[in-house]
Amino acid sequence: MPSIPRPRLRKGPRSGSDADPAHAAPEPNVETIEAHGLRWINIERPGSLDRAWLEEHFEFHALDYEDVTSRNQRPKIDEYDDYLFIVLHFPVFDKAVGRLNAAELDIFVGPDFLITLPNRPIPPVDYLFERCTSSEEMRDGLLSKGPGYLLYRIVDDSFDYCFPMLRKMGNKLERIEEDIFLGRSEEVVRDISNAKQEIINFRKIIRPERPVLRDLERTKQRYMAEDIDIYFDDIVDASERIWDMLENYKEVVEALEDTNESVLAHRVNDVLRVLTAFSVVILPLTLIASIWGMNVGVPGEDTKEAFWAVIGSMAVILASMLAYFRRRGWL
Repeated sequence: MPSIPRPRLRKGPRSGSDADPAHAAPEPNVETIEAHGLRWINIERPGSLDRAWLEEHFEFHALDYEDVTSRNQRPKIDEYDDYLFIVLHFPVFDKAVGRLNAAELDIFVGPDFLITLPNRPIPPVDYLFERCTSSEEMRDGLLSKGPGYLLYRIVDDSFDYCFPMLRKMGNKLERIEEDIFLGRSEEVVRDISNAKQEIINFRKIIRPERPVLRDLERTKQRYMAEDIDIYFDDIVDASERIWDMLENYKEVVEALEDTNESVLAHRVNDVLRVLTAFSVVILPLTLIASIWGMNVGVPGEDTKEAFWAVIGSMAVILASMLAYFRRRGWL
């Protein structure tokens, strides 16, 4: 069983010390909470110094340390005699690029410790850790029930964080539908593309999580009391609800794309119909003007009466054709 000494917290130099902060040795980015014989260690964005600290204080498998520093690790659960190593992914909105990206959360679970190592800030994990740090009641409520219950709360809060993002995606799809029928079809093409990209990214994150959660439900008995083991069923239900919503949104955005293309095609057909009608109307007038404009003798040549007769005939033909097209609904 690996020993679990108290990790060193990040602190500045003591008052009155001769240490120069600019030349102080860097310390590992380790934060810890301890209560009721259980320790929650959080290391955000672990680097080489944090890995060295873990290797010094814990006897985890070398492949697990490599997975922690790897950027392209798939969700999984590795089961060992003394601990579990869990890799999960959760969607996080990246403001820098304006889209959803996957945040990896590596978790070590043992009989009296739980270590979380997010590769980027995950708001529900940070919020839960801060609440445990600031509230003794919250800390006692979470850590007194063992590492299994703490694992459940971390994973459950992370999945619950997905639902507000899904609701925003649903609201965006509703706005896109309204814009389509308000005559802004050209402008919503980019919005539909962005919505499709968000749904695809979300699905890529959630799809590989589903078998991992089923494995987690199978292995939860190692560190969870029997009276609360049903909690992990709620996580599986939450992931299935998320997947169902993503499937629904996928169908909706595809339907919106087809509808928008139909609206654009209908608008093009209207334009072509009007242009065709004008072409057909002008065609006989052009024919008459061409005949009387030939450099040959024509009836009524060099007479004002013939000119006005031709103009009147053209006006009558124009009015007749326009009336006929309007009656047939072509204009």
